[in-house]
Amino acid sequence: MLPANTLESKEKRMTETFYEVMRRQGITRRSFLKYCSLTASALGLGPAFAPQIAHAMETKPRIPILWLHGLECTCCSESFIRSAHPLAKDVVLSMVSLDYDDTLMAAAGHQAEAIIDEVIEKYKGNYIVAVEGNPPLNEDGMYCIVGGKPFLDQLNKATRNCKAIISWGSCASYGCVQAAAPNPTQQHRFIKSLETNPLSRYRDARQSLK
Repeated sequence: MLPANTLESKEKRMTETFYEVMRRQGITRRSFLKYCSLTASALGLGPAFAPQIAHAMETKPRIPILWLHGLECTCCSESFIRSAHPLAKDVVLSMVSLDYDDTLMAAAGHQAEAIIDEVIEKYKGNYIVAVEGNPPLNEDGMYCIVGGKPFLDQLNKATRNCKAIISWGSCASYGCVQAAAPNPTQQHRFIKSLETNPLSRYRDARQSLK
């Protein structure tokens, strides 16, 4: 079990709004409102939208993100942690609520996998899944095991109730080197696994458009 202070810190981070993050970093109220005005202008919106942007940033918590890893070359993570504008630490600590990434997080094993269940239960329908890599479809996905289970199981569970799915990089989008011939593990772009999953919300949406 995690220490009480760690749980409290985690709970606060998952409910902290963008405005609270900016204030914690020393940004004044005046600078915050100026930022909202500039954001409205950058989006091609009129001045009347600046208060609405401010209200949203003051009241809505940062959306949780589950960053999953299948079979991959890991170049996307390597590129991310070496980014400079913005720095990876600024993205993780201030811009998004990255609640799960088995490459970057300190937790491991059952403690790490429990975070996925917690996010799914607490933020059902309101979290984002970013997928780096792809699932092997041969042998029921046994060529990629995460937490003692096929990555395909983790992927299906996480995406079933998410708000959006991000196909992160070439491995997830096109299969990349893992899908090269003769492809004994039957690698595919990860969306293909969701298209064939009868419980997938993505598949149901595709079917409704046909």
